[in-house]
Amino acid sequence: MWNNAKDRMLRERATEVIPGGMYGHQSVALMPEDTPQFFIKAEGTRITDVDGNVYIDFMCAYGPNLLGYNHPDVMRAVSDQQSRIDASTGPSPLIVDLAEAMVSMISHADWAMFCKNGSDATMMALMIARAYRGKRKVLVARKAYHGSMPWSTPRPAGVVDEDRAHVIYFDYGDPQSLKDAVVSADGDLAGIFATPYRHDVFADQSMPDREYAQVARDLADEHDALLIVDDVRAGFRVTRDCTWESIGVRPDLSAWGKVLGNGQPISALMGNNRARDAASQIYATGSYWFAAVPMAAALETLRIIRETKYLEDMHRIGKAFRDGLNAQAKDIGIGVRCTGPETLPMLQFEDDPDFRVCYGFCRAAMKRGVYLSPYHNMFTNAAMTETDIAQTLEATGAAFEEIKSNRASLQPSTKVMAMTGS
Repeated sequence: MWNNAKDRMLRERATEVIPGGMYGHQSVALMPEDTPQFFIKAEGTRITDVDGNVYIDFMCAYGPNLLGYNHPDVMRAVSDQQSRIDASTGPSPLIVDLAEAMVSMISHADWAMFCKNGSDATMMALMIARAYRGKRKVLVARKAYHGSMPWSTPRPAGVVDEDRAHVIYFDYGDPQSLKDAVVSADGDLAGIFATPYRHDVFADQSMPDREYAQVARDLADEHDALLIVDDVRAGFRVTRDCTWESIGVRPDLSAWGKVLGNGQPISALMGNNRARDAASQIYATGSYWFAAVPMAAALETLRIIRETKYLEDMHRIGKAFRDGLNAQAKDIGIGVRCTGPETLPMLQFEDDPDFRVCYGFCRAAMKRGVYLSPYHNMFTNAAMTETDIAQTLEATGAAFEEIKSNRASLQPSTKVMAMTGS
């Protein structure tokens, strides 16, 4: 029987010593009621909360779990490297091995720099774009997520106007809006940021068409600015290369994170020779950026990416998940939209302006052992099997039945409505 007594007690303790009880993207403040905050075990496709409830996890730690939690080959590489050297006075030779491996795999890249988080990588990209020709303005799509730095955080508390004085916004996927933004830069254009696909929170998600991507490339070239693809979320989940390679457009810089170490803390910025001198000029560092253990994990993860059919398996599983949800919704007479790449699915419900149906559905699935998100894109991983999908669809089928029977009693998500202006 599902229960959350220990989780509730931990939350009460956390409110006394952690601002807000929890912070950042892993806070469950926007998740359905009773969503567990604390976990004690992760293995393969499953996570176990502090009360012992086990879930098939479609959030994958918000992305880092690419191959399965505690993948044995990656963990052997971690254990072996831990016995030698990790964070030290200088990096291990693995930093060169890893840079060579990344450069060999990413078509646009001639060099690599490593850090810890996606926000580190996008911040470096911003600095390099400005150092490239000494210009200041950067173009960013409205509602696009590029991390938690003052220039990019989606929440304005603690941010002053000066932090974003040189950020110009445009509509993602709209070539004319992008052209207008370039005009607004008035000759001071440093760079154009692009997410690999539209993944706004609470919105339908889709890959961009080639026209938009090519316009971004052409405008960057015309104005001698750098084109930056933020592949932190989608990297190695759509293709084995930079995601925009799949639509035939190469950036100057690409930011990577989440999956590189299959859960070990490492991210990267990749760049071409056009941006090399600017990259050598900026000062960017961190006490743990050069640690060897995450680099060993990344090298093994990249080997698996190159040598196995992990990606094809993920696409197959993602399609089975999406097809199953669509079929269940159709059979029961509830309208849903499953958008985004198959490996990064987004689920929304039709006729659900206050999000009560989606939140009720995810809560019902969670009580049956499947962890879904009602507002963020989800993730598949290479450890997922047909059995996992069958068990998932058993839970979601029951969840559809529950919300159909109890729709009138479902409660609206007031916090989400406030965020979206609904």
